Amino acid sequence: MRVHRALLIVGTLLGWVCLLPVTVQGQDGPSSETALVIHGGAGSLSADEMSDDREEAYRLALRTALQEGNAVLRDGGSALDAVQAAITTMEADTLFNAARGAVRTSEGAVELDAAIMDGATRNAGALTGVQTVKHPIRLARAIMEDSYHVMFAQEGAEAFAEQQGLELVENEYFITAARRSGEEKAPADPPAAQEEDEKYGTVGAVALDAAGNLAAGTSTGGISDKEFGR
Repeated sequence: MRVHRALLIVGTLLGWVCLLPVTVQGQDGPSSETALVIHGGAGSLSADEMSDDREEAYRLALRTALQEGNAVLRDGGSALDAVQAAITTMEADTLFNAARGAVRTSEGAVELDAAIMDGATRNAGALTGVQTVKHPIRLARAIMEDSYHVMFAQEGAEAFAEQQGLELVENEYFITAARRSGEEKAPADPPAAQEEDEKYGTVGAVALDAAGNLAAGTSTGGISDKEFGR
């Protein structure tokens, strides 16, 4: 018999969750521990902007990402797979500044960045400035596992994604109605200085699997109105 316990902590302004599942030793096998921590940045949100309904939406989205990643660990999967599962879920959710739902650049497009690292091998993969890769975290992993480089940028990253058969979409896919409605005014040129306590959203995950291996990853749309190539 296996028993799981979880500690759940939620921060409402940026949206982050910590889940620590523990498998307790049973009569049918040795004990093992797994852990998953995620953060789901939602951009710059003040307390006034965080209504009860909006907070509940973020909590649900974060819980869904946790469940996806934890399911991998519960089934004996690797930390890398758990990290990818959790981040892919958040990349597909329009509430977060990562992939679908990412903020727009000064030119009105979306440019995405992502990175992943395997603690067991200390290998890493990263990308910056992609505009058509549906799940940047999958591209980061492909770079880590299927190339001898650590990082690709912009057109090179797009070409490698296509070579690897990863799903590509039009840039419009990433731009949600909520992002459009929040960015109707013309962007500052250069972008206006931000308040010291203003935060920018991103998503990420760290996992520990039953074999004792760690992995971490992150995915982001960057900051609003960032300039070309930033």
